[in-house]
Amino acid sequence: MRLDKYLKVSRLIKRRTVANEACDAGRILVNDKPARASYEVKEGDIIGIDLGARSLRAKVVSVKETAGKEEAALMYQLLD
Repeated sequence: MRLDKYLKVSRLIKRRTVANEACDAGRILVNDKPARASYEVKEGDIIGIDLGARSLRAKVVSVKETAGKEEAALMYQLLD
C-alpha cells in the first residue's frame, strides 16, 4: 500500500492530500529516511511524522486496504 494511503487509512493523518504534501515537504520519514508518497509500506517499517508541533514515531503492525475507527488504531504501534 502507498504511504499516503496508509497514513490516511490508519488515521495518522486525516486526509490523503495532506499526507501527500507532507511527504513532498520531507516531513515524513520511513526507517529514518525521507519517503515519497508512493513508497510501499511494509509491516515492521518505522514511520516518523513531523507536522509542526506534532511529532511522532509509529511502527507498522499491519497493512489493510480499509479500516474502521477501532481497526485503524491497531494498524500501528506508537514509539517513544
